[in-house]
Amino acid sequence: MIIYSVTVSIDANIHEEWLKWMKEDHIPKVMDTGHFIDFRILRLISHKGEEDGISYNIQYECESMAELHKYQVQHAPALQKEHTDRYEGKFAAFRTLLEKV
Repeated sequence: MIIYSVTVSIDANIHEEWLKWMKEDHIPKVMDTGHFIDFRILRLISHKGEEDGISYNIQYECESMAELHKYQVQHAPALQKEHTDRYEGKFAAFRTLLEKV
């Protein structure tokens, strides 16, 4: 099992609108690609203040690296562009891959 993990720090003043959009629009579009079997969205907990942003981690589960690669080639560029166009300058993101052992 491969976990495609996306961590996003979003400006605190828009995080509620962003989270609503992620839950109602973006994540359903990612799941509708058919390459993932499950997802979870988590809020990072930190001892530091959140004046610079609030961070979330979205984890998408897929069966194999081949499925992830198909998603990255066929769907990720357009979905990432849509996110960037909507929230440009208001977020920072990084992606990691994990393997369930």
